Amino acid sequence: MPRILVADPLAEDGLERLRRAGEVTVVSKLGEAELIQRIPEFDALVVRSETRVTAPVLEAGRKLRVVGRAGVGVDNIDVPAATRKGILVVNAPRGNIVAAAEHTIALLLSLARWIPQADASVKRGEWTRSKFTGTEIRGKTLGVVGLGNVGSEVAKRAHGLEMEVVAYDPVVSVERAELFNVELVSLNDLLERADFVTVHVPLVEANRNLLGAAELALMKPGARLINAARGGIVDEAALVEALKTGRLAAAAFDVFVNEPPGDNPLLTLPNFIATPHIGASTVEAQASVAFDVAEEVAAVLAGDLPRFAVNAPALPPEELVYLRPFADLTERLAALHGQLFGGRVSSIELDFEGELAEHDVNLLVASAIKGVLQPFTEDRINSVNARLIASGRGVKLVERRSPAHGSYASMITVRIGGHELAGTVLNGEPRAVRIDSFRVDLVPEGRFLVSRHEDRPGVVGRFGTILGEHDVNIASMQVGRDSPRGSAMMILAVDDRVAPEVLARLREVDGMADLRYVELGPGESDR
Repeated sequence: MPRILVADPLAEDGLERLRRAGEVTVVSKLGEAELIQRIPEFDALVVRSETRVTAPVLEAGRKLRVVGRAGVGVDNIDVPAATRKGILVVNAPRGNIVAAAEHTIALLLSLARWIPQADASVKRGEWTRSKFTGTEIRGKTLGVVGLGNVGSEVAKRAHGLEMEVVAYDPVVSVERAELFNVELVSLNDLLERADFVTVHVPLVEANRNLLGAAELALMKPGARLINAARGGIVDEAALVEALKTGRLAAAAFDVFVNEPPGDNPLLTLPNFIATPHIGASTVEAQASVAFDVAEEVAAVLAGDLPRFAVNAPALPPEELVYLRPFADLTERLAALHGQLFGGRVSSIELDFEGELAEHDVNLLVASAIKGVLQPFTEDRINSVNARLIASGRGVKLVERRSPAHGSYASMITVRIGGHELAGTVLNGEPRAVRIDSFRVDLVPEGRFLVSRHEDRPGVVGRFGTILGEHDVNIASMQVGRDSPRGSAMMILAVDDRVAPEVLARLREVDGMADLRYVELGPGESDR
């Protein structure tokens, strides 16, 4: 019978399910040395957020097949080390959705009616009713930033309160939004229209300070803001100023950049409500995540595929050697598309040509999904969960296979929103070979300026002059065109980061139709 070590407190529902899957040992508050000493005899390890599952712990787990995290985040688990050891990491991302959504509604009502402030006032012996005149939420517009699991549940509850709901989420399809009777709009439109704004996006780099001073200035005078997602999505210093000046009527946060927040100036403001990151803290949510992670661990121990794997099972070594550079290529092409063209993603089309079409391309499909969606989700996307995540976002996948009909033995084309990028692998190196109708020869990694402009004298020279004036070194240059004196595309690889003021000058060059600054890191292909 498999042996399961539970290293953090777990609700009884979860323990009961684990006992049906194996022999359970519960020992809390183990340090790394103690965990290393105990782990060699166990097949599974279950933790919450307190226990750190480090590389030495995983190395010592010679029988370990799965690590389960009772919750969403896996920051306390060395996932790459687990992957290298062939140990699955599973979590419970859905167990606290209702709790988080209900807490958001609680904060919304608290903002509308000054409930915490009124409570504190009465307990001080005051009875100043006029001081706490609130606002009704019926008929008001709620702006939901991020229409994922929690955001969509908040939207459903807001409709029950007779609110109008608009949402911003660049990787949710219109069809999925319609299921929740939500209008998809741009972020700026949402901020300008909403009476209440609530944030439900992950803290990935693309969302850090997503709502800064400029965005807060777009909000309606007297609007109210809620953040029960992650600290760092809202610029806290900018929010202090917006609340002090009265630009915003009030704000309520369950999360902060630093937790506990210490002497954060937000806590000194009378129109700011704070709770101590308790969005998921309900009896039901704790029981739900415990049972969900137990189900995942039990599935792995039974030899089944879990629903919520954070990493992916390894491919056969010979297959992985062939596919990994193509997976890196696919991820970078998809990421490049997002930076070049942006826009809403409703479908991802993938054409596999030549020898590549004869292989298992699931890893490549996952890489494409990851390249498109990873900047907008905290879920670690890999070949186990990629299709599930895409489906949950309403993103359709289209795959085609065909014999080679060009000059390359294998080629992949990524087509999204009317634009397509094609690439191949040459001598083990990923190469982009086409962007829409323009032929290129580009290693998709590093910093690039990509322009579309009129094919006429002076444009290229003006670019070089401006970059030289700002000490930006050009590493390489490619120029293509569709016809003489027609439209041209230029790709400049640069050694240095290009500042916003330099980009502004480049966009003013005569004949410039579009200019994008792109930064691409190496693909990860489920490493």
